[in-house]
Amino acid sequence: MRIELYDVAGLVGAAIAVIAYFANQQRWLRSDDWRYPAANLLAASLILVSLCFEWNFPSVVIEVFWALISVWGIVKSVSDRRTR
Repeated sequence: MRIELYDVAGLVGAAIAVIAYFANQQRWLRSDDWRYPAANLLAASLILVSLCFEWNFPSVVIEVFWALISVWGIVKSVSDRRTR
């Protein structure tokens, strides 16, 4: 069985999302730390790459929202750090 590069991208993206969530639940990575939404943005982007090749509209919708919320989280985190 051959695994395509876009499948690897999707798997890595899913792994990053799960690891970031686990780190957050373990209190190793706070949700207001810029690295948490950055990890989620990277994860969503990689999953979206895989979805370009294996289309699934509902999954694309959720990943686009995931990416947009992650960008908002990064901006908020950076903004909050500047006001301190």
